[in-house]
Amino acid sequence: MDWYARLQERLTQPLPGPTAHEPLRAAPIGQPMPDFGHRLPPRPGGVLILLYEEDGVVKFPLTKRQEYPGAHSGQISLPGGKAEPGESAVQTALREAEEEIGTVANTLKVLGTLSPFFVIPSNFMVTPVVALSPAVPVFVRNEYEVARILSCTVDALVREDAVREKEILVAGRVRMMAPHFEIEGEVVWGATAMMLNEFRLVLREVL
Repeated sequence: MDWYARLQERLTQPLPGPTAHEPLRAAPIGQPMPDFGHRLPPRPGGVLILLYEEDGVVKFPLTKRQEYPGAHSGQISLPGGKAEPGESAVQTALREAEEEIGTVANTLKVLGTLSPFFVIPSNFMVTPVVALSPAVPVFVRNEYEVARILSCTVDALVREDAVREKEILVAGRVRMMAPHFEIEGEVVWGATAMMLNEFRLVLREVL
């Protein structure tokens, strides 16, 4: 598709960054945003937006995290994680996606990256990497890390009414008003929604 080339070119140009991120930031209801008080610099990480075409529809995978004691338990996220020493964001995103959902890194074409994003609760500076699979990936879920693999279509992401808003309960106790996307019955909010909104605005320029 011609728009893949346009997307690759667009990713070399200045990106919307915080202009796209901030409208999707969730806010606590009735209390100030907590101060996480990080004393160390953020750790680098990478996540993967993996485009592939199936039956004429362009999609990308998301994962639902397993439940665990931590800031992002049970949430919907892009495949990815923390960088190993000496890794670039691209290398991290490809490696972590292979570990989490079974994609084969050396078969993918990297189109570029979005703006680095600071995930405040977990103190990560995450770079979203956009890549293209030449064939429909055969996903293999890492059962320890991933509860479910979801599929989002590009068409659903870019539509005018894609962004919704509702109150959610975080960690069973914190009420938040969360702008979000709804994908396969799941609420996609927080850092993932903020990064996806930048991707959404970029896509709307090239489609």
